[in-house]
Amino acid sequence: MDRDTIGAVATSVGIAGIGIVRVSGDQAIGSVSNIFKSKKGQSLDMLSNRKIHYGWIVEEDGKIIDEVLVVPMKRPYTYTKEDVVEIHCHGGIVSVERILKKLLDQGVRLAERGEFTKRAFLNGRIDLSQAEAVMDLVSAKTKNSFQLSMNQLQGRLSQALNDIRKQLVDMLAHIEVNIDFPEYDEEEVTREHLLNISREIESKIFRLIETSEVGMIHREGIKTLILGKPNVGKSSLMNYLLNENRAIVTDIPGTTRDTIEEFVNLAGVPLKIIDTAGIRQTEDIVEKIGVEKALHKIDEADLILVVFDGSRYLEEEDLMIMEKIKDKKALYLLNKTDLEEKISFDSIPYIKDVLIRISIINNEGLMAIEKEVKKLFLKASINVEEDAVVNNIRHKNLLLKAKSAIKDVIQSIEDQQTIDCIEVDIMETLEYLGEITGDAVREDLVDKIFSDFCIGK
Repeated sequence: MDRDTIGAVATSVGIAGIGIVRVSGDQAIGSVSNIFKSKKGQSLDMLSNRKIHYGWIVEEDGKIIDEVLVVPMKRPYTYTKEDVVEIHCHGGIVSVERILKKLLDQGVRLAERGEFTKRAFLNGRIDLSQAEAVMDLVSAKTKNSFQLSMNQLQGRLSQALNDIRKQLVDMLAHIEVNIDFPEYDEEEVTREHLLNISREIESKIFRLIETSEVGMIHREGIKTLILGKPNVGKSSLMNYLLNENRAIVTDIPGTTRDTIEEFVNLAGVPLKIIDTAGIRQTEDIVEKIGVEKALHKIDEADLILVVFDGSRYLEEEDLMIMEKIKDKKALYLLNKTDLEEKISFDSIPYIKDVLIRISIINNEGLMAIEKEVKKLFLKASINVEEDAVVNNIRHKNLLLKAKSAIKDVIQSIEDQQTIDCIEVDIMETLEYLGEITGDAVREDLVDKIFSDFCIGK
C-alpha cells in the first residue's frame, strides 16, 4: 500500500480563495500530466521542477474543469521524499472535488488520514515526534503553542533525546569492551564511569518530564470553570475574557441554563472557558439541570474562577460554592467594585489573600487575573521558545518509564550487580526513548498516531 500514489484535498472544505489538491508517489507527475494542459503546451514531466506552471485541468474531450497553478516537485527533496505535485485551484467544494475525482480516475488512491506525514516519517524525512508536531501546529490555539510545536518539528526535542540515546549507546559500548576484554579495563573504574553518566541521564530525563506540565497546558489549554450565584457577572466575565458578546447577559436570574464553552488566549495561555448556570436553589426543572451540570464540572476543571458580587452580602450559596471547591485551584474574583462594597470575608480569612477585585463594566482586573493564572500554571524557569519542551502525553509516559529504567541502572550499579544485568536496564531505557522518536515503535501504534490526523496532511 505504501507504494501506491495517493491524493487528497489539503485545504479545508468550504468557501475560500484557493483550494489545494496534493498528490504523492511514483505516478504523481504522470497522473497529473494526464489531466493538466499547460499554457506552454508541454506535458508536466517536461516542465521545470519546483516551479509554478499555469494552465487548466481538463476533461478527456478538452473541456476545462478549472484554471490552475501546478507545482511539480521531484524526489527526494519533498515533504514525503516521493514525487509530489500540488494543484492550486479555485477554492470551494466543487472545483477540488472534481479535480480529485479526475485523479482517482487515473489510478491515484485516496489518501488515508495523515498518510502524507506518515510517508515522511517512514521515508526518514522526519522522526515520529516531529510527525506528531505537524498536527499540533495545525491545531495550535496560541502563538506559544504554535512556537512550541514548531520547535518540536524543527527537531529540538529529537535532538535532546538523541543526545541521551547517544550516551546510552556509549555506555553499552563501554560494557561490551569490559565483557569481551576484561584484561584491559578495571571493573571498578567502569562502574564509576557508568554511575556518573547514569545520574547525568536521569537529570536530563527529569528535566524533560518537568517541562511536560507547561507543554501540555500550551497544547491542550487549561479547562477553566466560571462559578457563582446568578447575576454576579459570570457571563459578563466570559464575554470580557473573549472580547465578544458570546453569552447572553440580562438582569434576570437564571438566564444561563446550560454550559457554554469557548477557547480564549489569556496572555499566551490557552484557557478553555466554561460558563455555567448560577448556583442556587430553584424549582425550575431546566435551570436545576443546569445547576447540577455546573457542579459536576467542578471535578473536571483545572482552574475555577469563582465570581462574587461585591455589592451584595455573602450568602449561603457563596459558602456552598467555596466548600465545593476548597481542594481545587481557584481564583476568587470580587466583581462590581465600581459599586458600594457590602460583602465581607471576615469569617473566611484565607479568601483575603487570594481575592482579586475586578469591575467588568469598567474593564478593570484582567491583568491581575492573567498574572495569577501564570503564577499558578507556568514555571518561569521554562522557556517555550528556547527549551526542549514535552507537550505530548505519549512522550511524557515514555519518559517516565525511561526515568524508572535509568533509576534501575543506578540501583544495580550501587548494589554491585553484574555488568550484564546493568546492560539489560540500559537497553530498556534506550528502547523507551526510541519509542518517542520512532526508532523502536510498533506498527499498530504508528497507525493509531496518524489516524488522528486530518486527510490531506
